[in-house]
Amino acid sequence: MTTPCSDYGRTEMNLLKTSPNADRKSITTLTEHIVEIISDSGEGAQRCGQSLGSIAARMGNGIWTTEIIPAEIRPPARSVAGASGNRIRIGSGYITNGGDETDLVVAFNEQVLLGRVRARELKPGCIIFLENMWRKHTDLNISMAYIEAHDRLVAAGYKVIEFPMEQECKLLNADPKRGKNMFALGMLCYLYSFDLQMARDQIALTFGKKEQAVIDANVKLLEAGHQWGEAHLDFCFSVPATPTSQSQIVVNGNTALALGVMASGMDLCSMYPITPATSASHYLSDVFEKVGGIVHQAEDEIAACAFAIGASYASKCTVTITSGPGYSLKQEAIGLAVMAEIPLVVVNVQRGGPSTGQPTKVEQGDLMCAIFGSHGDAPKVVMAAATIEDCFYAVITARKIAEAFNMVVVILTDASLSSSQQPFTRPRFNASWLAPPFDQSPIPEGARAYNWDASTGLARRFVPGQPGGMHTVTGLAHDRDSHVAYDPDINQEGLRARSLKLAALQKTLTPPEVFGEASGDLLVVGWGSTKGAIEEAVASLRSEGRKVSSIHLRFLQPMQPGIKEIMQRFGKVMTIETNWSDKPDEEIIDESNRRYSSLAVLLRSRCLIDVDCWSEVRGQPVKPSTIRRVLLAKLDA
Repeated sequence: MTTPCSDYGRTEMNLLKTSPNADRKSITTLTEHIVEIISDSGEGAQRCGQSLGSIAARMGNGIWTTEIIPAEIRPPARSVAGASGNRIRIGSGYITNGGDETDLVVAFNEQVLLGRVRARELKPGCIIFLENMWRKHTDLNISMAYIEAHDRLVAAGYKVIEFPMEQECKLLNADPKRGKNMFALGMLCYLYSFDLQMARDQIALTFGKKEQAVIDANVKLLEAGHQWGEAHLDFCFSVPATPTSQSQIVVNGNTALALGVMASGMDLCSMYPITPATSASHYLSDVFEKVGGIVHQAEDEIAACAFAIGASYASKCTVTITSGPGYSLKQEAIGLAVMAEIPLVVVNVQRGGPSTGQPTKVEQGDLMCAIFGSHGDAPKVVMAAATIEDCFYAVITARKIAEAFNMVVVILTDASLSSSQQPFTRPRFNASWLAPPFDQSPIPEGARAYNWDASTGLARRFVPGQPGGMHTVTGLAHDRDSHVAYDPDINQEGLRARSLKLAALQKTLTPPEVFGEASGDLLVVGWGSTKGAIEEAVASLRSEGRKVSSIHLRFLQPMQPGIKEIMQRFGKVMTIETNWSDKPDEEIIDESNRRYSSLAVLLRSRCLIDVDCWSEVRGQPVKPSTIRRVLLAKLDA
């Protein structure tokens, strides 16, 4: 049984050569193109997409890859909701986000393709390479479902090319299911005019831990796909590259986080597996011991956080990596680190919520939880990575702040950054990233474990083993000597000191940079992974003479100085986020009951300025064209 698709276009084109010997083809030069490879889980579409993105980056193209992950770990085969794969935006210049709708799709079956049509992810007239083995399937229901879907897609205006992957792969592999992804990669390399030798090199890198026979088999499938494209397609594309003279790396956000952990000088990561954060600790598990680090997998999220706090108490700052539900479980332990003033870095790779929510989908729903999510007043520094490169450097900055201020520092990333790939300049190690050896010299006589400075709230840190530094560590209210104390004035003093640290840090921050002119009709404020899409939309409107600019906040607590002054220079201000806000045009929504998005609430309360908001929580990265439409409506309102 198939699911009907909507009418998305009205044109059809024959893109196959009329004869295998035909040598005429058209080469279309593009500034960018978006391609998807989708399949059932376990068929290798994600690896195909990651490899294509890496090859494009090696060619000098800008790329942004976005994993397409089903909500279930192993959904039923051939299900509309079961699409697994990758989306690659390839450009001539620097690419900052996943872009708008898809231009070309390689689909291993028609049902996963219909899921992408339903989600409105394909452009009208999108080119579709569709595995045709299902047309003559022995199960009549399957063959009829394929034919019906194919015909509806063609009628809707998609340019459907039936693609014999199964048939071609059988010539080289007894189990064609284990080779289709490399065959598709070869065809795509031909289609986008990528160097075949670079593709061979990428396969060798991808399967480097396997036997040579495995690498050779995959190279043969790659070459067969390339040959098929050359023999049967009468068109191909060229996306001219703009090579950079700087050495670059191509990694996803979770790998960048893991590299940042090592570069920061932290020696221990304590974690419990949770989607979409797990791959960061997986990468660390593979390499951390080689540089003297340890990955500790605890029995649950609470134990992971407690273990990290214990290790930090022993003098070295540590990190614990999790996602939304795990962050909720860590809250009590995080409160202990705040009360005892033990440095700790917590990474929260956000996902859809609440509760189990959408484990594989993107959302920015944890900002308020990160800032306020503890009983009592538990001030924490909250940062948000905006790019994949930020994921690397944010960890280094977080470790420095945590140790300088004896605080918990929370880094927010999300499911979009975690699995997306993008090239950025290879970091050159700097010794200043690392903390100097801890001063374990004897504590001066009379020094106190929490001798809070009157203006900054800071106090010298004592660690176990320091002569003269013996003291009790407690989660209870305590005085400067760390003695449990319920005296009203002492409790007030401790709360004041811990809060002052945020003010002291804020004094060291600089105002956010304005993207665009310093004043105008509309200012857009964002945070996290929406940066690239917001700035692309703003740049598009500015090119038409619209007076719109944006700022992007990397520090959410404390906020950077100068934000109010920037906002006052614009006629209107609004935030763009991927967390919930009520739409003002709802029948029962008015100013007395409307819920604003998270950053809008924070800015309205802090700056006392009428900050509007727009948000969506579709579980997908917000598109530049969507933001452009929203901003245009705001400007013209």
